[in-house]
Amino acid sequence: MTMKYPIRNRVSILAPILMLLLSTLAHAQVTLLSPDGKVRFVFEQKGGDLAYHLDYDGKPVVEHGALGVNIDNHLVERAMGIPVDTSRVWTNGMEVTGVERKTMDSVWTTVYGEYAQIADHYNEMTIHLMKGGRHGDDAGGYDKRQQYLLDIVVRAYDEGIAIRYHFPEATNGLFMHITEDLTSFAFAPGATAWHYAWAQAQASKVKLQRRERAWAEEAERPLTLRLANGLYAAIGEAALVDFVRGKLKLKADNELQMSLYEPADIITAYDMPWRYILLGEKATDLINNKQMVLNLNAPNQIADAREWVRPGKAFRVCRLDMKTVLEAVDFCVDRGMQYIELDAGWYGPEMKMASSARKVDERKDLDLPRLCRYARSKGIGVWLYVNQRALSKELDELLTLYEQWGVSGIKFGFVQVGSQQWTTWLHKAVKACADHHILVDIHDEYRPTGWSRTYPNLLTQEGVGGNEEMPDAEHDATLPFTRFLCGPADYTPCYFNGRVKNTKGHQLAMPVVYYSPLTFLFWYDLPEAYRGEKELDYWKACPTVWDESKALLGEIGQYIVQARRTGDVWFVGAMNGIVGRDITIDTADFLQKGKKYRVETHNDDPSLKTRTQVTSEKTTVKGGERLKLHLQPSGGAALSFTPVG
Repeated sequence: MTMKYPIRNRVSILAPILMLLLSTLAHAQVTLLSPDGKVRFVFEQKGGDLAYHLDYDGKPVVEHGALGVNIDNHLVERAMGIPVDTSRVWTNGMEVTGVERKTMDSVWTTVYGEYAQIADHYNEMTIHLMKGGRHGDDAGGYDKRQQYLLDIVVRAYDEGIAIRYHFPEATNGLFMHITEDLTSFAFAPGATAWHYAWAQAQASKVKLQRRERAWAEEAERPLTLRLANGLYAAIGEAALVDFVRGKLKLKADNELQMSLYEPADIITAYDMPWRYILLGEKATDLINNKQMVLNLNAPNQIADAREWVRPGKAFRVCRLDMKTVLEAVDFCVDRGMQYIELDAGWYGPEMKMASSARKVDERKDLDLPRLCRYARSKGIGVWLYVNQRALSKELDELLTLYEQWGVSGIKFGFVQVGSQQWTTWLHKAVKACADHHILVDIHDEYRPTGWSRTYPNLLTQEGVGGNEEMPDAEHDATLPFTRFLCGPADYTPCYFNGRVKNTKGHQLAMPVVYYSPLTFLFWYDLPEAYRGEKELDYWKACPTVWDESKALLGEIGQYIVQARRTGDVWFVGAMNGIVGRDITIDTADFLQKGKKYRVETHNDDPSLKTRTQVTSEKTTVKGGERLKLHLQPSGGAALSFTPVG
């Protein structure tokens, strides 16, 4: 079944709407609706405060929230001979000078993704604000009058809302020292949040109450919430490239505020990252609406990306010697994988600045140019792990060398993010890799904000508590509704390792449920662990990128059923939490009604006396029929649907 959108690309811009004079602006109010009319954003100016409230289909989402930023420019103002702004809140005293509106209704084609095409349909308004003097004459120099400009850009999608602060070019030449993001979100009492204290943490299910211990730490984004009225929301950050990372702090009971890692310094004109709220009536709606995050990022900037950016499945080589890595290449060929990866230890010691990633550790029996040549002859690419210490020291030299060797990608290890300096460095490093046709996987505390749309050589990233930590099934069943809302994650599915806390069926479903264009399989497993298990042909056949995706069923932390299509074959993954359950899959939600499909089902069966205790069966169904499955505690099921005839 093919996703169909009306093919249109229309942008309509209305002329600026002049607002009332300052005397009548004590209570200005402007409304923005989503294209379907369900999302309603209302901007208000009450006295000197900039505020808003947000509804969905007549139900309150954000009862009230603040807008704006705090800026401390007193030293720059003194140095430039500009009267010092003494406002406690920088946005106090700003006037609305005009409102611009536009509508976008377009469809763009992905380089790769969860969809072949993505609709970008929104209504937008830009609220122009000014404090101080009017525009001055900048001929022959800068304007020394106290004048500050700020635009609040708001986009209303059917899927949610997004807010961004734009600083127009200032004729007085001011730098901006941004000390605080004032954006806040106050909800009706009774909301529940899934709080992650850091990118790789496990969620704490908490109320928005100061008595909850989790709020001693700020919350990672996205932060998923179930509101008292039954709606679901997720607050996140998009298009973070050269700014400081934001998190969410509990400002007061039932009220959240964006919190900056540290102050940021910018030069106008400048766009801050987007702050967004995904919305849904069901938890699965958040998953189906998350492409909004990509729409908030700039289009692909790599002209030849489709020629060399190649998603795929990867195998990490656990023993770093030439015999083992060559055998790993052959294993990848046999199991339908596209890459091998040499992880930490191939150069050494990675935590010492004296170590160089331009040469193999002299204690290792590795010839990387030879390995790359052999792998290439088999259609397999080679990834290298490199710690950020080495990358920051010699990035240009490494990229030139790796391109000569024929290295396909770099896994960035132990990245430092949060500050403006290191956030900017990281994104520049990804750009530099693109210049050398090198793919990227960012590990540790980095969480995506949609930049893979702009630089698709950034295939994936960690920022998730994956199988390196062996979490339980409740954690796994929470991630699709939380961490995966902001982008792909390198979770590293295992199969044979004895430390895994869930079933084989649970792991088998992961490459379908957990989207990652670069998917590591058999993490911690050696090639000899595989003994011809038939169900693992599912991993061999399973793609890592898709033409169409749809979350079918699920509740946060309990279970998830995800369907995805590449070509005319549908793959369905079901991952259960810690309580066994029966589920019913309505194939009318994704299959063509009345059409016959051959179904392969792999499910846990504890009664089997086999090593993996997975049963596999083939049946035929017609689109529109219902399928019943029993999911074991911490279990799962993996299905494929292939058209017949």
